[in-house]
Formats: sequence, structure tokens, C-alpha cells
Amino acid sequence: MCVVMVLLLMGGCASSPMKIPEALQSQIDPTLTFSQVIQHPESYQGKMLLLGGEILSVKRLKDGTRIEVLQLPLDEYQRPLVTRTDSQGRFLAMEKAFLDPAMFPPHTLITIVGEVTESVAGKLDEMDYQFPVVVVKDLYVWKDPSLTQASNSGPWYSIFGGGSTGGRVGGGMGVGIGF
Repeated sequence: MCVVMVLLLMGGCASSPMKIPEALQSQIDPTLTFSQVIQHPESYQGKMLLLGGEILSVKRLKDGTRIEVLQLPLDEYQRPLVTRTDSQGRFLAMEKAFLDPAMFPPHTLITIVGEVTESVAGKLDEMDYQFPVVVVKDLYVWKDPSLTQASNSGPWYSIFGGGSTGGRVGGGMGVGIGF
């Protein structure tokens, strides 16, 4: 009976909270990588891809919102892995809606379905940098901090306990398992 419960719980943990709209799923080019786009963004104009990363800054513009993102690889659930050293660069995500920057603070993890439009020259500290630009077609914000941990951490367990004395001796212990 316990084995059945564990398998049911594991099955429930296997799906991602992020759902790509069906209308966009067929438009995403699964062979297109961020490294290709950052090297030659003009070659991929009009192509749709799935990107993820960490928000670095958000700025409202007169015609929408610009999000500067540190690209991060995605895991099997389409959530960004939090290892910054795996990043291949930065990109700008343009959202036509007005987003409040306070709702998207730095270090927020996001996954985007975006259409490659161009490359924009900018500065990264004191060096010139070409930012690939994507127009946001779908944006998912990862809100649960436990979901932003590296996906290859696998199952985890925790043992905790406590005790008290105050006329009587008491104590307790528990074991937890997570997937």
C-alpha cells in the first residue's frame, strides 16, 4: 500500500506547472538554440523559441515593457536552472503590455515563448554588447522558490526533531521525503 502511495505522489510531481498554450506549441522551433540566436539573430527573425532565465532588470517604455534576462538552460519542466555559469549570454524580452517592474524584481526566474525580431546594440558594463531581442508571446514566472532549485537534485529527505523539559520530558521526531 505504501509503495502505491509513493508512486502516486511521484506521478503528481512529474508535471510542470508551466503550460505552453496549444496555439504556440506548434510554432516553437525545438531545434533552435539560444547560442544560435545570440551568434546570428538576423538569421532567425520570425522564428519562435522557448527561452528561460533570470530577470536582471525591467523597464517600462512608452510602447510596452523591456525585460533584460540572463539566459539559463531549461530543465525537463521548462524551468530555468539556477546555475549562472551555464548561461550563454543575455537577451531582451519585449512585452507589449505594461508590466509593473515591482512585480518582476531582479533574480526572478522566468520562461518565455518568444519570437526573434532583431539585435540591439547596448552596453554591458564598459563593453559593447549585442542583445538578441524576442517579442514575448507567453511568459511564465516561477514563483515557488522550491521550484527554482537545480532540477538534478532528485529526491530529498529531512529528519527533524525537538524536545522539551518542563516538569515532564517530551520529544518528537519526524521524517519527511520530497520529490
